[in-house]
Amino acid sequence: MRGRASAVGPLESKLLPVQPNRTGRDGVFEGYASLFRIPDLGKDVVEPGAFRESLQRRGPAGVKLLWQHDPAEPIGCWLSLTEDARGLFVRGRLSLAVARAREIHALMLDGALDGLSIGFRPEKARTEPRTGLRRLERVDLWEVSIVTFPMLPQARIAAVKAAHPAAFA
Repeated sequence: MRGRASAVGPLESKLLPVQPNRTGRDGVFEGYASLFRIPDLGKDVVEPGAFRESLQRRGPAGVKLLWQHDPAEPIGCWLSLTEDARGLFVRGRLSLAVARAREIHALMLDGALDGLSIGFRPEKARTEPRTGLRRLERVDLWEVSIVTFPMLPQARIAAVKAAHPAAFA
């Protein structure tokens, strides 16, 4: 959702697909919310390390889990957000006491809902004149949403697991 104004600049969103083959019955899911060095449909490329400072500053509790970037629709919480060599790996839990989260969970179980999207403010970026690609070198990550339409079709969920501690070992 580009263009939403904030005190320091526009809030931007990037979309990624989630491919849940199976979803934990307790609402836990995981996947990549962003992949590094891959141009999205909006001609943005997230560079490795772009989330590092924001994640250190905010931690998982400071990044909201929303439905379609709507701040009136929180649907759960992030258990972890980590940069690795591939991108921003996230693990979250839908709050199944919330009606919308139960609906989303059912759609994920059916394979009908498969998108992730990042909401951020660019802090350091450069545009390549020749290609028109904007390279995001540092972003302030505000939220990651479950969405219908992703911007980066190449990214897929890594795994969907139950929240039992042994399942993540």
